[in-house]
Amino acid sequence: MLTVKTRIAPSPTGDPHVGTAYIALFNRCFAHQHGGKFLLRIEDTDQKRSTPKSEMEILTALNWLGLTWDEGVGVGGDNGPYRQSERAEIYRQHADILLKKELAFPCFCSAQRLEKVRQAQISEKRTPRYDGHCLSLGHTERQSRMQSGEPYVIRLVIPQQGECHFIDWLRGKVTISWAQVDMQVLMKSDGLPTYHFANVVDDHLMGITHVIRGEEWINSVPKHVLLYQYFDWKTPEFCHMPLLRNPDKSKLSKRKNPTSINYYRDMGYLPEAMVNYLGLMGWSMPNGVEKFALSEMSDAFDIKRVSLGGPIFDGEKLDWLNGKYLREDLSDKEFASRYLQWANNDNRLGQIAPLIQPRVEKFSDVIGLAGQFLDGIVPVDATRFEHAKLSTDQIIRILQFSLWRLEGLQTWNRELIEDALLDLSERMNLKIRDFLFPLFISISGSAVSTSILDNVSILGLDLSRARIRHSIELLGGISKKLAKTLEKEFRAL
Repeated sequence: MLTVKTRIAPSPTGDPHVGTAYIALFNRCFAHQHGGKFLLRIEDTDQKRSTPKSEMEILTALNWLGLTWDEGVGVGGDNGPYRQSERAEIYRQHADILLKKELAFPCFCSAQRLEKVRQAQISEKRTPRYDGHCLSLGHTERQSRMQSGEPYVIRLVIPQQGECHFIDWLRGKVTISWAQVDMQVLMKSDGLPTYHFANVVDDHLMGITHVIRGEEWINSVPKHVLLYQYFDWKTPEFCHMPLLRNPDKSKLSKRKNPTSINYYRDMGYLPEAMVNYLGLMGWSMPNGVEKFALSEMSDAFDIKRVSLGGPIFDGEKLDWLNGKYLREDLSDKEFASRYLQWANNDNRLGQIAPLIQPRVEKFSDVIGLAGQFLDGIVPVDATRFEHAKLSTDQIIRILQFSLWRLEGLQTWNRELIEDALLDLSERMNLKIRDFLFPLFISISGSAVSTSILDNVSILGLDLSRARIRHSIELLGGISKKLAKTLEKEFRAL
């Protein structure tokens, strides 16, 4: 009997995203409802952007939510290693198989040539894609150029005619013309695979039977189906989940909504409420109840109950549900315990004490000084930002540029935060006192508080980001046109 196995394969290139947790939840429930296994592997072949810190945060966030896995990174199993960066030789061996079958080919085209072709196709109003230039090279020339050490990538041979047909569990039969499919790069010139190639090789070797992922991958299925056919492997079942949406129906993004799991943890949401809420994203319990445990969802899970309408990630609904958990599931003692656990997350109280101790005369002074660290979005209004030397436009620039600079930090500590903000103030030709003023207001709600650098360091990127964005919106927000202008100005600094 076939053992059902699903997987989640996050890329460690940023914050742990609620979309990752959403897909992980449905994969886990599907596997466990069928008595199968749920696997986690790390897709870290993007060496420029992947970081150990991001990987650790993703694993920590999923564990915090209770979305544990049966096989994979940190757990082990018979199909490791579970980091793609440690599987390079496996991919090379499989790429060689395709080259020998002439189902893939080496491409020596330079970046300049590819860009020239792309621009020509755009000017002719054609879909940009590889033009097959190196596909026509003879075997002898290919071998000679490869052996000479000339850089190359390996591309997939795509049928020139016909259509790809596959079944999606939520959509039924899907048909995509091969004319719409590019000759995908399988192996990059650095010897590492692209997502598409590693994804298929790993799914097969790790025994994945059902691929449940976001609907943005539907158009990539023909490339994946073709690889399964070229290797004579059994194709898994496909199910593409609807994307999470902002209230305005746009794709959920951190520009409009907090998307980091860390943000919701730091704001004081319970993990069981977060998982429950994600379970309501396009799915419902057979009995219609909206409050349910992870185990109850797994027991009752039926993926056919997923609705294709884009589920709306609504903060007000999440607040309502989290409140029900706080009031209905916790005793007085449990409430106090969980609150203290949250308040001292990452030893927050220990970090706050040295900042406020020199400023207090009695313990009742602590709340006034430390309250900002135990708050979500601090209460502030636009009048607080009035400044003798700074216009509203300048303040918005300071806040947005500071946010972009902070988001670019690979390591989060006070020294690097200070260096980044000092450097930015110099590049903007602003005195540091004036430059930090709007950040003081945004982060602490006051122009006078403990060190803003300490505050940002302790609060972390997610809460700092949320407070800065809230302030920008209070000051009128940033239109799409202004955003493009600011991005150009920021890159020029």
